[in-house]
Formats: sequence, C-alpha cells, structure tokens
Amino acid sequence: MSRLPVIVGFGGYNAAGRSSFHHGFRRTVIETLDSQARQETLAGLAVMTKLVEGRDEGFFHQGEPITAAEIERRLGQQILDSTLVRRIETSYLDVDAAHWHKNLSVDMAPDQPLAFTTQQKLLPEPLPANWSVEPLEGSDVRVTVHGSCEFKVDSYRPLPVKSAGQLPTGFDPSELYNSRFHPRALQLTIAGVTDALRSIGIDWQTIADSVAPDEVAVFAGNIMSQIDEYGFGGLLQSRLRGSRVSAKQLPLGLNTMPADFINAYVLGSVGATGSVTGACATFLYNLQKGIEVISSGRARVVIVGNAEAPITLECIEGYGAMGALATEEGLRSIEGKDEVDFRRASRPFGDNCGFTLAEAAQFVVLMDDELALQLGADIHGAVTDVFVNADGFKKSISAPGPGNYLSMASAVASAAHLVGIDAVRTRSFVHAHGSSTPANRVTESELLGRVAAAFDIPQWPVTAVKAFVGHSLAPASGDQLISALGTFRYGVIPGIKTIDKVADDVHQSHLGIVTKDREYAPESLDVCFINSKGFGGNNASGYVLAPHVVERMLTKRHGEAKLNAWRERRDETRTAAAAYDEKALKGQLDVIYNFGEGLIDDSELALNERQVNVPGFAHPLVYKADTRFDDMI
Repeated sequence: MSRLPVIVGFGGYNAAGRSSFHHGFRRTVIETLDSQARQETLAGLAVMTKLVEGRDEGFFHQGEPITAAEIERRLGQQILDSTLVRRIETSYLDVDAAHWHKNLSVDMAPDQPLAFTTQQKLLPEPLPANWSVEPLEGSDVRVTVHGSCEFKVDSYRPLPVKSAGQLPTGFDPSELYNSRFHPRALQLTIAGVTDALRSIGIDWQTIADSVAPDEVAVFAGNIMSQIDEYGFGGLLQSRLRGSRVSAKQLPLGLNTMPADFINAYVLGSVGATGSVTGACATFLYNLQKGIEVISSGRARVVIVGNAEAPITLECIEGYGAMGALATEEGLRSIEGKDEVDFRRASRPFGDNCGFTLAEAAQFVVLMDDELALQLGADIHGAVTDVFVNADGFKKSISAPGPGNYLSMASAVASAAHLVGIDAVRTRSFVHAHGSSTPANRVTESELLGRVAAAFDIPQWPVTAVKAFVGHSLAPASGDQLISALGTFRYGVIPGIKTIDKVADDVHQSHLGIVTKDREYAPESLDVCFINSKGFGGNNASGYVLAPHVVERMLTKRHGEAKLNAWRERRDETRTAAAAYDEKALKGQLDVIYNFGEGLIDDSELALNERQVNVPGFAHPLVYKADTRFDDMI
C-alpha cells in the first residue's frame, strides 16, 4: 500500500507577494474577494512594500495608526501598482540605459602618437608591441602608443525588453537575515522555505523528532544557477571587469545550492537531497522525486521547491537574443498604441509576442498521510504523480514536440482512475504552462483540446498564472500549484485578465479559456492539472487533488474515528499557523537561518550493524532491508 503524499505547508514569494495562506493567490483575484480578505492582503502588501509599518499593536502610516480599510482607500492603487508584472525598476537595472562596453578602434598619425600617464603596476603583461613606457617620479609611468589600438569604452543603450515579474517594490529578502554575499536566488530560498515551514503550524523540531534522520528529503534548485555578481555572474565577469574571483562565487553559483542551503542553514537535515533540472518544468521534476520517495516509504517528509532570480542584464539579453521575450516594440505593435502597458506584457493565449521573465521562490512541504494524521497537520491537497516525457528527435531544441501529449494524457488517465472520469470531466481545471509566446498559445491549446476530446471533457476550464507573475523559470510550476491551492480554498479560477480576448489562432474546441475570474460553489472542484513545457523537450504534467477529496480518501483508508481525532489536533495546528500569518502580515517573518549552529561531530556518531545514532536526532537511522531481489538470491 503506497503512502499518499499530502501537502501540509506551502510558501514563498513572487510578484504577487507572499504565497502562504493564499496571499499571493488573493492578489491575483483581488477584484473578486470579499472586503475582509481583500483588505487583509493589501495591508500585508503595504508592509512588504514599506508603505506601512507593521507593529504588534497594528498598522502605522507615517507614524500614525491606520486601519486595513484606510490602507485600501488611501494606498490601495499604489500597492497594486507595486506588484505583479510591471516595468523593470531601477533597483534591478536601468532598462533605458543598460551598461555595456563599446569597442573603439583608434588610429594615430605617425607624428601624433597617443600618450597617457598611469601607474607601473597597472600596465598590462606583456606590453603591446606598439607601446613605449617612460618612468616618471614614484611609481608613475608615461605610456606612448604608436600606430593603432582598441579600447573598450563604457556605453549605455536602452533594452528592447522592459518588463518583468519582480518582487513587490521595496521588498528585499537580503534584509531578512544575515545574507552576506549570498546570491539573490539563495536569499529567496531562505525566505521562501521559511514561509513554507512556518505555514505548517507545527514546529520543525517536532516534525524532525517524529521521523528517522533519513526520512526527511529536500529537492530544490534552479535552472539558471546563481547568475548575479555573488554567483556565476560575478565569476564569469571578473576578469573582463579587471576584478578578482572570490572564493564564494563558484560554489554559491551551483544550481543545487538551494537544497544545500535548506539542509545546512534551515533544517539541519542529514536526509536525501538533490535537484532534478528540467528547464521550465524543473519544479514538477522535483515534485515527482518527492512523490516517489514518500510513496515508496523512503521518506516521510519532503521539502520540494525552487528559487530563481533571473532579472539580470545577461539573462534578459540571452533570452531576448532568442526572440523569446516580450519587447516594448512588440507590445506596442499588439496594442496599436505608442504608450505601452507593461502590466499586460504577459498575455497567455491572447495576442502576444513573447514571455516575461520573473523571479520567485516557491516551496511545498509534503508528508505521508499517516504522519500528517498523527501530527494533526493541516492538509491543503495531495499529489500522487507527475508524468515526464521527452519530444523524440527534434529539428529545433526550443520547438515543441509530442512529449507533452504523452505527459498530459497520462496525467488525465491517472486522475480518472483515482477519482473517476466524471470528476475529471466536470470538476477539474487546468493551470496551463501559458508562457505567452505565439507558438505556445497555438501548440498548448491544441494539445489541451485534443486531450479533452479524447477523454470527452466538454468545456475544460483553462487558466495561466503567468499572466500575473510572469515566467519564473524553475519555480514556474510552483506558481501554478500554489495558485491551484488558492482556487480550492476560495472557489475562484483566476481569469487571464491581461488579454482582451483569446487570440484567433488559439484552439478552443473542448476548452473554456478563462478571461475573467470564475467563481464556483465550495468543494465543486476536485482536481487541477498542472502542465509545463520546457526548452529541449522537458515536458511534465501532474495534478493536485483538492483537500475535500483527500479527506474522503483518508476516511476510506483510516476510518472516521481516526479522521475525527486528526481534526481535533488540526484545530490546534491551524491556530498556531494563523498566529504566524498574523505576525507575517505585519512584517515579522522570523526567517530561519542557523549559521554554524547544531554542528555534528563525526566522532560522536555511533554505528553498528543495525543502525546509526546521529547526535541531535531523536531516532536512529535504521538500515532498511532491501527485499527487492530476494527471488534472485
């Protein structure tokens, strides 16, 4: 009997704000929320954007108390403008004057050589053949250049790409802990995984004490590695910029560092760890790994997630050179206006011209069903499988192929077997990859339509969260999954509100592409399918089950009495989790960063033929008997 991987916590940050307790989701459907939920989320965003100060006794604006209703009335539009996809802010880079070097060739007349003064130690080695050097006083020298030479001169030019999904204006993860020399993606990792862990409502030590040391696993990483100045970006730029490589740039640049940071500085875990990279499907690849180790019993608690910080000049120019990103000129052409609305840059299934890069960190905490019931953990959904398929032979590495048909059809067939074909046909919806490229809108809509037809799904609701938060690359499917959990909680499928209409070349047979928020009765949606298409043929499709469906399954497996006892314990968990949310709304995020604490002395490990006792852990690591090949012995 396989253990069921249930979601007991989730959190992170993206352009919509903080993910835990559905605040990021609520930002995307804020027009549809009741006043209390809307004002609460706006108040939390006001604190994140530093427009309002949060204290234990309430909210304050310019030193004076302010209510959530007043925050909405006085600051609401400014808060909204400081979130979601928007023009790139100068705190990232100046898109109107991006720095680069221009090559300048200079030819000197024979009787007019170029001369300049510098220090001896700054001279290049070896000296160019047409340079002559004359010593001056002290350490100075005069250099005379004969003939011709080439200079690299500072220059500035506007970027064609001017929009991105940035964290809320003014929110800086580096301020939340001692983040000295950490690349931004690792700062996001620490902040994001803390949010997910705090959202559980159960102290991590309590969870760790309930399992063996090797029954915790972490699967986290990114696809672009750490490419700012503190990671690979600085490493690769250093010699060209005339600076030195630091001892931290290479190791902190590795794309597995998010998992390493979580183990070393957040959990203190000695369990399984790693990251599976699959381009834009990376989150689902890691989720598949988490599902496998829980279902098989190799782990009982798994942290799955990704963090990406690609809003850098090099990353923007790289994707831009491929023609993959929405440009200012392209958006101007679509809208037919001189003034571009960068908030509508990401336009899944509408008239579009490319995707919009975004930064994010998204994490989910999985437990097996038995442990979740034992601890009284809140259950937000369950994930049972992710299907991954390649595209076969390809002419272009970036072009779509047949693999996504296989992964998506497999996911639908799996869900139909688990919850019934009727639930799939009438109570499911799709979070599409929806990258906002002209090719994606055609190919993904066609495959979704054909899969829907194959399973006789009459009008499959389809949405795409990238319309709001952009394309965060590795965490992109995490954005989708956490948005799906919000739909289960509030009964609202977010409409793709950045488009006026579905593009004419989009296939709509059997599909209901949602362009306005669509409300449903409580517990009328059972399943959300999550689809992801990555460069190189990295296709992944999975699904998440709604919490009411999970409770029904758990009742059948464990019995009503055990579920009732769990519900009583869950009430305490929810109270503790709500206390964190209340503090977090006021900016008290209590980021977990345990640098140099709880170190394990290898000499204190106690090993024998049955187990290993690890200092600091409540249970030993007991060797598991491998009976898989007993019939061959």
